[in-house]
Amino acid sequence: MKNPWKNKKVLVTGAGGFIGSHLAECLVTLGARTKALVHYHALGTPGWLNYSKHQRQMKIIAGDITDRDTLVEAMKGVETVFHLAALIAIPYSYQALGSYVRTNVQGTLNVLQVARRMGVRRVVHTSTSEVYGTAKYVPIDEAHPLQGQSPYAASKIGADKMVEAFYYSFGLDCVVVRPFNTFGPRQSLRAIVPTIIMQCLTQKQLHLGNLYPTRDMNYVEDIVRGFLLAGALKKASGKVINLGGAHEISIRDLVKLIGKLMDRKIVLREEARRVRPLKSEVDRLVADSTLAGDLLGWHPKISLQDGLKKTIAWFRKNNQYYHAKNFAI
Repeated sequence: MKNPWKNKKVLVTGAGGFIGSHLAECLVTLGARTKALVHYHALGTPGWLNYSKHQRQMKIIAGDITDRDTLVEAMKGVETVFHLAALIAIPYSYQALGSYVRTNVQGTLNVLQVARRMGVRRVVHTSTSEVYGTAKYVPIDEAHPLQGQSPYAASKIGADKMVEAFYYSFGLDCVVVRPFNTFGPRQSLRAIVPTIIMQCLTQKQLHLGNLYPTRDMNYVEDIVRGFLLAGALKKASGKVINLGGAHEISIRDLVKLIGKLMDRKIVLREEARRVRPLKSEVDRLVADSTLAGDLLGWHPKISLQDGLKKTIAWFRKNNQYYHAKNFAI
């Protein structure tokens, strides 16, 4: 396929984060005229883009999606918006419910309203497999019922439905991309893969929560490729699209695999503060990505083992940015 991003004017919200920084960098390499909206904070740094060799090739804007004026300025002249900005930590969502509604629901509403006002051609909105809750059948396709088993999941369901409403009510060209569990370089210790890796690097015992849930793990490079296809192809308009590998692994088996790749003998200890409330735990997630294959021609290219090797290598070189002994909610 011909490069559709050459000289295209794009905005990535949440560009200082894990997936957002990888996406923003990829857009730059494809020749897109890229704006990167990063969350303003007192330190004044643009998140992971602070360490990016592509930092000077994009326009970095510090702000907050809950502030509509910031979005108006950021979307001037923009053709495509990749909306990744969100509060994502599930444990923290039990404590700060209002913050999740303000950022994930109201913030998304702001993005949509400003996109409509500014004549943006397409909004690619980031969902999450957590909106499905514990699988009622597997693999999980896009028709699977939604269930808010955590305040985080509920806020993302609200955001997804707001996107749907703008597509049907106002004709705003939107796509909802629903990644299953993503891992790779730069990910927060709030996620399971970096938590395991960093504890393997720094501790004799691993402190984890529930070990029985299963997840569909996908390397960030594959997920970014899915975002780019969803943003470029006309036939994706109005669709909700799962991105996942259709392979599940339990947390316990994931620990064993990472331990093997790192040549570590694993001693596990369950820590109560890392365990979700019983009814809130999502027991099983595994994707049906048939639609992604049919619409986008998207299939994962990087295996779990190869992705983990890349991720382990990155964390070995960059562990100074992390504090494994601190439990980040």
